[in-house]
Amino acid sequence: MDDLQIVDLFWQRDESAVTETDTKYGRYLKKISYNILSQDEDVNECVNDTYMRAWNTMPSERPSKLGVYLGRIVRGLSIDLLRKKGAEKRGGKQYLLSLSELEECVDGAPSAEDKLNEKLLGEAISRYLYSLPAESRTVFVCRYFFCDSIEEIAKCKGCSQSKIKSLLFRTRKGLKAFLESEGFLNE
Repeated sequence: MDDLQIVDLFWQRDESAVTETDTKYGRYLKKISYNILSQDEDVNECVNDTYMRAWNTMPSERPSKLGVYLGRIVRGLSIDLLRKKGAEKRGGKQYLLSLSELEECVDGAPSAEDKLNEKLLGEAISRYLYSLPAESRTVFVCRYFFCDSIEEIAKCKGCSQSKIKSLLFRTRKGLKAFLESEGFLNE
């Protein structure tokens, strides 16, 4: 079943929407959540909560790319659960490791006056990523959005882990320089 048909089922409040969504996107959502939480019980909870959130938000939203929409929901729920349960005690090593790699590119938590800048920062990061070759952009998103391990990315791309590490290092370095030139970081 295609995305538009599944979204129509949500809009019609047809319970088969959840079954169809799970059939098409269940493994994808579990992978995103598992990379953050590393525990099957928590992953299942987040995926189920994703379906509930989609059920509750569909009447006001009609996503054109259902997979991306659901991926953002499950990622946010997984990160929230990781924070709630205590990141150090509960795993989430890939998520924490990928965030620690990005620390040099971003200052600490935003203050109240920086809330508007968050959107501008997101747009700047998107501009930078779209200026990269497709491979660099894909590897960056796999690592820092999907929280895939270096090993998984290398296997998927058919190259060595050292190549992926090097590519990510250069991309982070370029991102930092770009954000400095855009005025988001102090040089």
